[in-house]
Amino acid sequence: MSSIPADLKYTKTHEWVRVEGDIATIGITDFAQKELSDIVYVEITALGKTVKQTETIGFIEAVKATSDIYAPVSGEVIEANAQINKKEGDAPAMVNRDPYGMGWLCKIKISNPAELSTLLDQEAYTNLVQRSQHH
Repeated sequence: MSSIPADLKYTKTHEWVRVEGDIATIGITDFAQKELSDIVYVEITALGKTVKQTETIGFIEAVKATSDIYAPVSGEVIEANAQINKKEGDAPAMVNRDPYGMGWLCKIKISNPAELSTLLDQEAYTNLVQRSQHH
């Protein structure tokens, strides 16, 4: 069973969100990193751009597949995690080792806080993962 912290919000596309003030820190869930397997490259293509909820903000390349990263909330993408961004560092595998900590992907300055209520809580995301594992 994948780890699903109670203090985060989740999307149906397996991103997690940690909100501190008007800043949302974004990552992919433990379930998503396990499904992708060994992550070899992460790029946040929307750095510095204003994005709408569900728009693509980057992608993750893994040994098994490449997956888009979607904005869980609307706002400006203000920071990418330099520790995992291949252009600035070279440790994308941090997403596999610590998906909810050092493996965070980017930060968005939230422009529409009401969108947070559309995200999944721990229970709803756990149900989504359990349904995904049975298919």
